[in-house]
Amino acid sequence: MSEQDINVLALVKGEERYIFLYDDTNRSETLRTLGRFASNPELSFTWYDAAVLSQRIRQTAQANAQERRFTLPLPTDHSEEA
Repeated sequence: MSEQDINVLALVKGEERYIFLYDDTNRSETLRTLGRFASNPELSFTWYDAAVLSQRIRQTAQANAQERRFTLPLPTDHSEEA
């Protein structure tokens, strides 16, 4: 995943749609936003919703980190024999 990639996280609750767009640099702010939404009594967004989506964000971050770890070029990939 490159730095410009955007993650999309969506929750459908009846007629309501909660859609979060975030990248690696604003993941923490997205997690805080989930908490703010859950604490807002005017929204149907619950603490359970926040917990489930937070877990999904963390799982995505771990998967992306593993993907980067395994796709980095090896030093031998760029060396040329003279």
